[in-house]
Amino acid sequence: MPGHSNDLTRLRIALTTFFALDGFIFAGWVVRIPAIKAQTGASASTLGLALLGVSAGAVVTMMFTGRLCRRYGSHPVTVVCGILLSLSVALPPLTHSTWALGAVLLVFGAAYGGINVAFNSAAVDLVAVLRRPIMPSFHAAFSLGGMIGAGLGGLVAGSLSPTRHLLGLTVIGLLVTAVAGRALLRYESPVPPPAPGRPEERAPRRPDPRTRRLVVVFGLIALCTAYGEGALADWGTLHLEQDLDAHPGIAAAGYSCFALAMTIGRLCGTTLLERLGRTRTVVVGGSMAAVGMLVGSLAPSVWAALLGFAVTGIGLANIFPIAVERAGALAGPSGVAVASTFGYGGMLLGPPAIGFMADWFSLPIALTSVATLAAVAAVIGYGTRRATAD
Repeated sequence: MPGHSNDLTRLRIALTTFFALDGFIFAGWVVRIPAIKAQTGASASTLGLALLGVSAGAVVTMMFTGRLCRRYGSHPVTVVCGILLSLSVALPPLTHSTWALGAVLLVFGAAYGGINVAFNSAAVDLVAVLRRPIMPSFHAAFSLGGMIGAGLGGLVAGSLSPTRHLLGLTVIGLLVTAVAGRALLRYESPVPPPAPGRPEERAPRRPDPRTRRLVVVFGLIALCTAYGEGALADWGTLHLEQDLDAHPGIAAAGYSCFALAMTIGRLCGTTLLERLGRTRTVVVGGSMAAVGMLVGSLAPSVWAALLGFAVTGIGLANIFPIAVERAGALAGPSGVAVASTFGYGGMLLGPPAIGFMADWFSLPIALTSVATLAAVAAVIGYGTRRATAD
């Protein structure tokens, strides 16, 4: 168990590396989806069904990874899931039918869901020991890894086949896991010292009903914010191009503005949390995102919409990490699993919900639902101010 500041620093670096690797590998897979679609001969609808394999595998695995972390420790589970994630990303290019693609994506999704719960659980323990709100820095690493993975994938898409590209990600992933995993396995999950005047306590294995309700509430906050991330990823570009007549190159920058702003917001997250505290960060962030998304969805000009997307990214940046950290502090790995499952569900719910609402009303009106849920997150965050230790 790490008891020295240097050990804690090494542990933090190892965990940060796994967060970045997760984003890097996932983004590398995403940018090759069009090539995999062509290879398998899938239609848009059958590809959508195959892609549900990632979601199904992730959600199912998230539900029991918390138990694995309690039994074996979050560090070993993180390393095992890192190996599985690295190996499984090489499988999609080997398929030649949508059924086979869906099957291997179940495996990939299971590894992705498992590592997300495991390293978030490990991060929650480290946050408690350091007694500093560093959770956003881990999620910033995920965002940076995703940006690098997507950028690299775009660069090699014309020169490397999907098979070689994703096999390269496997090699990189296994090498990084070997190095960072060795550092991670040297330490058990750190145990925070008891607060002054209070006996030492750990998150209960069987949370009481009030704790379970609070965990669900933090899960709802995660859902509200992840909904916006999923919606903007799938519909932001189309809104700029279709509704505002933006040039395709400019329209493609819409999600980039959002993602870059979110990354910057998370890099500044620890400082922000130390100055404002968790409750104010959630309330201010949710309010900013609500205003930003109203501008982004209803503004009559492309540049105003891009500004709105950027403000939305800054506003949402730290809410999900706070929700996961609070759920984990209350109920350990099981709390992280619940909040992560809610959040991932929100990311999945966003794109189809926007699509249905766009058919019923219009795409700009549909996108205002992101603003509505961001405002809901702010209200819920304010309502949980007593449970959110600032």
